[in-house]
Amino acid sequence: MTVASVTGAERIARAFARAKDERRLAIIIYLTVGYPDRASSAALLRAALDGGADMLELGVPFSDPLADGATVQQASAAALANGVTVADCLVEARSVVAEREAPVLFMGYMNPFLRYGLDRFATDARDAGAVGVIVPDLPAEESAPFDAALAPAGLVRIDLYAPTTPDARLARLVPRSRGFVYCVSLTGVTGARRALASDVASFVTRVRAHTVLPVALGFGISEPAHVAALRGLVDGVVIGSAAIDAVTAAADKPAALRAFVRGLAEAGRS
Repeated sequence: MTVASVTGAERIARAFARAKDERRLAIIIYLTVGYPDRASSAALLRAALDGGADMLELGVPFSDPLADGATVQQASAAALANGVTVADCLVEARSVVAEREAPVLFMGYMNPFLRYGLDRFATDARDAGAVGVIVPDLPAEESAPFDAALAPAGLVRIDLYAPTTPDARLARLVPRSRGFVYCVSLTGVTGARRALASDVASFVTRVRAHTVLPVALGFGISEPAHVAALRGLVDGVVIGSAAIDAVTAAADKPAALRAFVRGLAEAGRS
């Protein structure tokens, strides 16, 4: 069965199911395409998978990444300076999907997708073998045009929910989710933190009341101890800023990222 014959939601479900069968958390790694330079992206994406990542988020660089902290902002600015476009991100996705089975999501802001064209993006993302998209500045209530473009291509749009999301909004929107539910561990922007928020467990419990889909937690997760603490609570973790930090600080960037992801993956095993 080819990638094109399986929907994005089905491929995401398989990744989470595989992790569950292996009694571990699914590891989702975010990397900004074109950081630290255009030539590095291919090797870094593969290094993340070699380290044990189950899914990749390809960051589409944007000049005003309002949901992101300093690390991702700086990576995005560097990628833009390197001339990276949505088209380049699609090329990277196509290349890695041609070699590996891991689902690939695009994470980016609405403006670049609008400029590219929603229908065109959905078609090209499907042809590249991606499974869907995460758009932090697109409220679910305003997502109908993008969803209408993505659905015929078999792609999913993943919503983000924060601890401040009221129960009424969770009850209204979470049941419509596809793929997985992305829970934000804290109120604020992305970035590595020393400790997880104290209300994570109660927040995840509130979300699970409205869905049977896998739940992944992101924002602020930066080290194996965080991942280990989340075993039994969520189905997967999303790590972005800490992965970029690992790359930035290293001379051999692919090797450093591979080792960093391997540590996270080992911590996620029960």
